[in-house]
Amino acid sequence: MRNHDDFAETAPVRWRGDLLLLTLFFGVLTLFAAGRLPLKNPDEPRYAGIAREMIATGDWVTPRLNDTRYFEKPPLVPWLVALSRLAFGPGDAAARLPSVVFGVGGVLLVYALGRRLFGREAGLAAAFVLGTSLLYFALSWLLLLDMVLSVTLSAALICFLLGVREPPGPRRRGLFLGLYVSAALATLAKGLIGFLLPGAIMALWLLVLNQWHRLRPLYLPSGCALFLLVAAPWHVLVAQRNPEWAAFYFGHEHWARFTTTVHGRAEPFWFFVPVLVVGLFPWIGFLPSAVRTALAGGWARRKENADAWFLVLWAAFVFLFFSRSQSKLIPYLLPAFPPLAVLIGAWLARCWSDGGAARLRPGLGVFSFGCGLLGIAFLAAVFRPGIVRDAEQMAALRPFGVALAAVLLLGGVAAPWAAKMRGVVAGVGTVLATMAGFFLVAMTAGPGWQRASTRDLALVARERIAPEDRVYHYWGFFHDFVYYAERPVGLVSYTDELEVQFLDPAEKARRFIDDAELRRQWAGPGRIWLVVRKRAQAAPESVFADPAFRPHVIAESRTHQLVSNRP
Repeated sequence: MRNHDDFAETAPVRWRGDLLLLTLFFGVLTLFAAGRLPLKNPDEPRYAGIAREMIATGDWVTPRLNDTRYFEKPPLVPWLVALSRLAFGPGDAAARLPSVVFGVGGVLLVYALGRRLFGREAGLAAAFVLGTSLLYFALSWLLLLDMVLSVTLSAALICFLLGVREPPGPRRRGLFLGLYVSAALATLAKGLIGFLLPGAIMALWLLVLNQWHRLRPLYLPSGCALFLLVAAPWHVLVAQRNPEWAAFYFGHEHWARFTTTVHGRAEPFWFFVPVLVVGLFPWIGFLPSAVRTALAGGWARRKENADAWFLVLWAAFVFLFFSRSQSKLIPYLLPAFPPLAVLIGAWLARCWSDGGAARLRPGLGVFSFGCGLLGIAFLAAVFRPGIVRDAEQMAALRPFGVALAAVLLLGGVAAPWAAKMRGVVAGVGTVLATMAGFFLVAMTAGPGWQRASTRDLALVARERIAPEDRVYHYWGFFHDFVYYAERPVGLVSYTDELEVQFLDPAEKARRFIDDAELRRQWAGPGRIWLVVRKRAQAAPESVFADPAFRPHVIAESRTHQLVSNRP
């Protein structure tokens, strides 16, 4: 694979213009998405709720969820959400703003890496490939930990790869110090994986390709001091204030999550294969050619293609590492996407410079096939009874389903034709336009897709529930209700993920009750509020099956009710 010197840039350097273009395009697209939907259970209101409780209590060291200490994750993302809430208020877009900012930042990082290694066209192509991939786009506005983790991990690895290319001096030192800071931020985002994963990838590349001579100087003393300065204070403070934190955090949340199925997220080894295929759509069809070209000459030319080998090892290690883990979730694969985007972007730029539109044919064929499948799926979802169970919701979504299918089917036909008739830029541009249209239509329809939200009930509750009233969730824990109602709740015959082992016995007994205790309180003099799924009400063993249990419906949504023992 050629380096950036082989791609002569005929136009003046336009870093600022490119960065502005990418920021505006992806910033507007993701911000539009971020404000369309209420926070989605359980993850988004969980992290938003932790941030809200940090502000309410003034304690930014010990995370709390539903007024219960929550030790599963470090606090970087809740810190960022709390700062956004303080600056912009409690809106959904403000809660998701950190994901949006980091999502756009990840696109800019990939642009910088692609441009530095393979030229401006490769950088732009890589940025658009990453930002319009299905999984990356979805996670660039959803409030999860994974986007912040992915971008900080990517920043660490990019700083390393660019740093070893520099001679000793201020530029190399700055890149290596950026590596240490990025690894520290990744550690604060999701724990030890923040430095173990990039460390393993770097070590593997150095070992397999025998690149040790490029490692020095690595500014280890100052780098380690900087890493500890950023990452250590919170770990020390939370351990001092919570003696039980260390055993739970390092043992249960790190070691047990990777080696056992205790978290209930076990999946087969091949789980991430379909995640990669669907998540990297519409670009997955170009990946085999991109990797094959990047590693041209194979093992014999590994030193000549050392940068490309780093990108391949980066993506492969992330894929295999999480495939080996006993706990698997779709977003875990996100850190593999930036290097794949750079490889695909470099290959697309090569096709453009060589006038090789014919080489796009297999990838565009996969794109067209995927568009056809998705288009048919959307049409079936809004026309075939039973897929969307709620008839009213199906009727509301039908125009959007038809529009999504039309965008995909039209794009699937137009992209190969444009590439054949007008060349690489036209073909790739049609793919980008198809995905932009798809995202805009999907997000415009956003409120219609989400059914199981309790936000509207929570807003009613926030206005009507008095401080002395007791509020419970029946057979469940609805994170969004706690966030939007801005108050903790008790749970009936349920604990969810709340770490009740850290509550004292009296508090645990008061807040986590069974059905019998609910009956007793319901008949008492105090005002009791209950949030319940409608399907739970229909269960023959629930309290609602008892004629003596008389709930008054205060508010309801399609899936939930807010009831009380008083009118």
